[in-house]
Amino acid sequence: MSVLEKIQRQITENPIILYMKGSPELPSCGFSAQAVQAIQACGERFAYIDILQNPDIRSEIPKYANWPTFPQLWIDGELCGGCDIILEMFQKGELQQLIKKIAKKYNFSTESTQDRTNV
Repeated sequence: MSVLEKIQRQITENPIILYMKGSPELPSCGFSAQAVQAIQACGERFAYIDILQNPDIRSEIPKYANWPTFPQLWIDGELCGGCDIILEMFQKGELQQLIKKIAKKYNFSTESTQDRTNV
């Protein structure tokens, strides 16, 4: 499986996925930490990829997404954006609405907010 196929599979199989530096429990940069905080505040589970542990993905996803920076939040197969956009959406209440809508669409349980996976 090529790196691009791997990225496509991750995005397809995980309705809410964050490509970030570090993990939600231990972010390795301030932007990733802020993004995680906003997403966690929405109260639904999400998958993540630590790009520091996956250099092949780190080098390829900016080309795939046409977005050069990290973190990158993908929701329902579409790139939402990076830290600034995530925070702006959160402040406007848009992120919460979108994440709740996707959680309902995919039957997420709000009781499993700690069920995060490094896929």
